[in-house]
Amino acid sequence: MTTHIGAAPGEIAETVLLPGDPLRAQWAAETFLDGATCVNRVRGMLGFTGTWRGHRVTIHGSGMGMPSLSIYVNELIRDYGARTLIRVGSAGGLQPHTGLRDVILAQAASSVSTPSSALLRELNLAPVADWGLLSAAHRAAEGRGTRSHVGVIHSSDTFYSERDDHTEQLIRHGVLGIEMEAAELYLLAARHKVRALAVLTVSDHVVTHEALPSDQRERSFADMIEIALEAAFAAP
Repeated sequence: MTTHIGAAPGEIAETVLLPGDPLRAQWAAETFLDGATCVNRVRGMLGFTGTWRGHRVTIHGSGMGMPSLSIYVNELIRDYGARTLIRVGSAGGLQPHTGLRDVILAQAASSVSTPSSALLRELNLAPVADWGLLSAAHRAAEGRGTRSHVGVIHSSDTFYSERDDHTEQLIRHGVLGIEMEAAELYLLAARHKVRALAVLTVSDHVVTHEALPSDQRERSFADMIEIALEAAFAAP
């Protein structure tokens, strides 16, 4: 048990999927895992452990934003031995070709600031995904016929941004989409020498203002979860 995770020793798997929303963690566990058991309820941040095709998997909420994710990922790695961590969540598309329901596989994640910024000080470290996970996720997406994009995303520390000039520069430099967690996940993975990847569903578009209706999100997110699971256990 840690400050924020109430699981007993051994109840967290080495492979952890990290949706932001705890209720999405519950939905994913009930939908994709066999024998899923709730292992955490502290502060309403639900976590479940079960098996997928015989492999142990934990699906645990991470909250909204990099500070929240940083708390859970630190504890999952340090206290529970997590070795593969995959963020599964939504993103806002930025490029004309990143359409609704597409999946973005984040090769790298830029940011203005993260919880690690104080540690890094003047260093502008470029955090990237684990290559094995990234390439396996790309193969999985192609095998499923899921339209996917590999490239750079931006992890923002603000949801209601009023910096149109900032958005314009992200688009100009080819950033595929924007979300709020992956850059810190990649930094923590590099620091602790574990594997990390962000698999993201485009749920809305920053430029066109299109958005998936709520009744279509679950069906679209299912592809993302299955791609993440296939990548996590792909043969090297």
